[in-house]
Amino acid sequence: MKAWRVMLMALSFLMLNGCLVTFTEAPLVAEAAPKSLLGKWVSKDAWGQARNLQISAIDKNHYQAVVYPKGEPKAQERYRFIVARHGSRWYASAALPPRLGGHYTLSGFELTDNNELVVYDLDLDQVKQAMGQSALSGDSIETAEGPGALIDSPSAKVFAYLDDPANSDVFVEAARYQRVVK
Repeated sequence: MKAWRVMLMALSFLMLNGCLVTFTEAPLVAEAAPKSLLGKWVSKDAWGQARNLQISAIDKNHYQAVVYPKGEPKAQERYRFIVARHGSRWYASAALPPRLGGHYTLSGFELTDNNELVVYDLDLDQVKQAMGQSALSGDSIETAEGPGALIDSPSAKVFAYLDDPANSDVFVEAARYQRVVK
């Protein structure tokens, strides 16, 4: 599998393949994550391969996601991220490596009663539409992985947009993980 595919699948906890919405500044102020976020999770990627995800605390407000294909723990990728609750949603954000622009991601997530972790990413087309309507400011960008948007709106403006019930469909499901039960 191409290295960028592995990287993007590993970051599925944080973004949608190829269509990146990124931010020039970190959109979140770190908070403690819900304890139920920590632990081992499993899912199937877009290519039908089982993926393991292990989330652990680095310190009080920083976390690490370790992702690897089932049965291949040596092929693991590690990503640091922060979380915060804003309104009724939990969000996760991570700094991207320089080769992917070095900016920040923003994803929503929920922990269901069925022991699932559901990750939501921002819909690129809707974000571009919001930019066209001046609800958000930024630029359309092209990356090696595909089209994207780089948002430079301050966090207050971003969350005013995201909190508006009229924009509730700006999130699309990117991944669904099941908790690994011992």
